[in-house]
Parts: sequence; C-alpha cells; structure tokens
Amino acid sequence: MSAEIAALVDQAGPYLTAALGAYGVGVLARAEDAAVDATANVGRRFLDVVWRRRGEQGRAELEAAVRDAAEEPDDADAAAALRQQIKRALREDAELLAELAALLPAGQSVSVTASGERSIAAQHIATAITGDNATLRP
Repeated sequence: MSAEIAALVDQAGPYLTAALGAYGVGVLARAEDAAVDATANVGRRFLDVVWRRRGEQGRAELEAAVRDAAEEPDDADAAAALRQQIKRALREDAELLAELAALLPAGQSVSVTASGERSIAAQHIATAITGDNATLRP
C-alpha cells in the first residue's frame, strides 16, 4: 500500500502545485472557479477531499501545511510537508486512496516537441543516433 500512496501523491503533485498557485492559502475554503484551469481545480478538489476526511487535528495540520506551501511556493520543504500530510491521511483511511485516484486523469498525455534542423524527439528512447553519416558501433 505504501508504494501506491507514494505513486498517487507523486501523480497529484502538479495538480496540487497548480491549485496552490491559483487559489493560494484559501484553496481549502474556495469553491471551484471556472476561470481557473482544470489542473488547478483538480488539485483543489483533491485537497478538499483529504480535508473533509480528516478529524479536527488532521484538518488543522493540513491547513498549516497548505498555508506554508502556498506562502512559500519555491520551498521544497513546505511542499514535502504538504505531501507528508496527504500520505498520513492515506495511511489512516484506506478508502481515501480510491477516492483520490478517481479524481486524477487516468492517462497522462505526453507532448514531445522537436525543433530545429535534424532534431529528434521521443518520450522513451533507448538509442538515438543523429548527425551526418552517423552509425551505431557496438
């Protein structure tokens, strides 16, 4: 279960960051905003579900972590503290994992761009050989 929790929190990271950037400290109190992009709204819903499933002490701890992460967006420690609060909630509530997983998009879309003469682009690549007269040598 621990690996599942870590994977879910990692997948949620960009959504949480977008939510904190869009909503700031008020992310737990704000309703979804049509003017905010979908990524931020997913992050807001994610945090809202965690907050609603926590007890009084858990809510206070989550609110403090959200406040720190929102006030210091470049502070890796603040972001880690927020992730830790989410992991704690997931460890204490087995049903929460499925509920939060359902909020996140099932398939990650990938965009790969190559720019410039003879450039290459790939999501996953084992060997790339480029250049004039290039050959693979074992």
